[in-house]
Formats: sequence, C-alpha cells, structure tokens
Amino acid sequence: MKKNRPFALFFLILLQFCLTSNAPARGKADLEIPSEGVEYALSAEDVKEKTELKPKFTLKKPSGRPLPLKESWGYVMAGREDEYNSDIPLTDVCYFGAEINSYGELTSLPPRSKLKTGNARCHLVVACDSRALTHFVLDPSYDLRNKLLKDLVKAAEPYDGVQVDFELVPARDRKNFITFLADLRYMLGNKKWFSVCVPARFKLLSEDIYPYEEIARYCDRVFVMAYDEHWSGSKPGAIANVDWCRRVAEYAKKSIPERKLVMGLPFYGRTWASETTAGAWYFSGANRIMTEHGVENVEYDNEIPSFKYTAQVDVTGYFNDITSVLAIGRLYQSMGIQKMGWWRIGMEDPEFWDWVKINK
Repeated sequence: MKKNRPFALFFLILLQFCLTSNAPARGKADLEIPSEGVEYALSAEDVKEKTELKPKFTLKKPSGRPLPLKESWGYVMAGREDEYNSDIPLTDVCYFGAEINSYGELTSLPPRSKLKTGNARCHLVVACDSRALTHFVLDPSYDLRNKLLKDLVKAAEPYDGVQVDFELVPARDRKNFITFLADLRYMLGNKKWFSVCVPARFKLLSEDIYPYEEIARYCDRVFVMAYDEHWSGSKPGAIANVDWCRRVAEYAKKSIPERKLVMGLPFYGRTWASETTAGAWYFSGANRIMTEHGVENVEYDNEIPSFKYTAQVDVTGYFNDITSVLAIGRLYQSMGIQKMGWWRIGMEDPEFWDWVKINK
C-alpha cells in the first residue's frame, strides 16, 4: 500500500485541477467572504440578508372586508411627491402646502404640475404657522387681508379647490376668521371646491374659534382633524383611540351636514421619553445634574467648562398600523360617515390601501 501512495496523491491533484478548472468564475466579494462552517461561500446578497435587521415583533393582521367610502382624502407634502402615486384610492388630494410669510404674502406655492392625480381632485392647502401673523391677515383693518384673498383666488386657478388650515387663530379674531372664510367662498365662486380644517371637539366651546356649524355654512367640506389626542407635550398615549374618536364624531355629526363632513384619521405615531436631557440650566441646576449622574471630570475648552454623562431613559411609543386605522374607519362607517381623510400619504403601511374601496 505504501508503494501506491505517490500514484494516489497524483490522482487526487489531477482530480482537484479538473474540478476547479471547470468551476464558474466567482467575484472578489465571494472569495473574501468566509464560509462560516458551510460547504460554500456566501454571496453578497446572502450576506446582506443575514446582516439586515429583522423585527422581533409581530403586528396584528386585519380581517373582514375593505372599508367602503364615497370620498377618500389624502395629504401630499410638497417635496415628497414621490410618496404618492395615482393608484392610491383617493378621490381628493390635498397638496400641502402654501404658506404665508412674515410680510403676509402667499408663498411656497407647490408646483401643481409635479403632482399627477389622475381622476382625483386636487386641492391647494394654505397654512399659517404664526398666531400673530394670522391676526394680521384676518383683521380687515389691514390691507394684508384683501391682498391675501386675491392671491389665493389666483393661486387656485390650476387646482380644483382650496383648503384653509389655520390652526393658530387668536381668540379675539374669531369673527374675523369666519368672515374671511365667507369672503373666500364668495371670491372663489361655485366652480372651485372650498374646504376648511378644524380641530377635534366634543362640544361647542365658549367663544369657540372653530364653530363647526358656522364654518360649514361657507364651505363644501369640513375636514375634522380627529387626531393628536396625545401630543408631544402630553403624557404618552394613542394619537387617537377609538372611544375618543367616537366622541369627536358624535359632535361632528350633530354640527356638520353629512354631505360636508370628512373625518380625518392619522397614519403617524409618536414616542415619549421618561427623561428630557436637553435644556438650558441655572448654575445650580448644572451642578445638580452633574452630581446626580456621577460626573467626575469637568474639562475646560478655552476656559469654558463642559461635562459628559450617559443617561438611561425609558421610551414609550404609540403608532398606527392597518388594524388601528381600520378600527377607527369602521367605527365611522358604523356611524354613517362615508367620507374620510388621511394625514398623511407616505406615513402609512402601503398595504393599507388594499383595505380601502371607493364606491362611485
């Protein structure tokens, strides 16, 4: 047997040469990846799949039939047009949005040509994010009001309608806000749709800035923003839970004609932390937190003291998935509400749209 060893060795070398010479070429990435105990090297695609994070959680799967709607309204942000496509089952697209600058001028008009909405109507949304500026553009004693009204009518030309989303109306401008809506309705004429966003309510407040019934007189649709039950500064909780939404919808149905009512639903979520570490501090406060967190070293950078510490915080999050949004939508459906809207396109699970059906 020992005499045959050189021949056996030669045969094994020849066999290995034949096998490797007929093997397909492999890339450098493949050659540099260790086999990790398997009989073949992993491809780049296999490595990517192995290293991608996979969720440990599972989400509840919805059941039942799709949500039947007469109207489905959805918001699209300017600059995020790629998050929308005309296959999404919407009857109305709200293009968000035009703004009012520090001079009371209409600005940041989204380019209508960038949004292909197919058969869906497209509404220009205008917002004002300053309480003081809102006062000046609503008060008729200033020239800003008339100019803004004219600019809105002109800006609406390529759109099917205009939506007003003024969420910071001062209490003293309640009447000015209502007359502003009435003037804009008249100036737009009957060929343009006119809608107004209002915050969630359970009842008519004393000197309510957003009286549902009055506002409904001057517009084609009232969009009730039934979300932000809990907000960034509140305790943790749902953006809109089902019982809270029921109370909002009950009041809306009493105050807004059925043909004009659109109930808004949230796609987004929020997180809250048990401790806020950012802030401005008194000298005594800075010393206190350094002491509480065991800071040992204070470094001086050009005579300015600084410190670092690591803090552990507990984070609580509430969000919306297909199941939660459908639960609210089905609640509204059970109440006879057939027009709903979504804030906003791009924040949702794309599979949600399989659960919406538009009834012509």
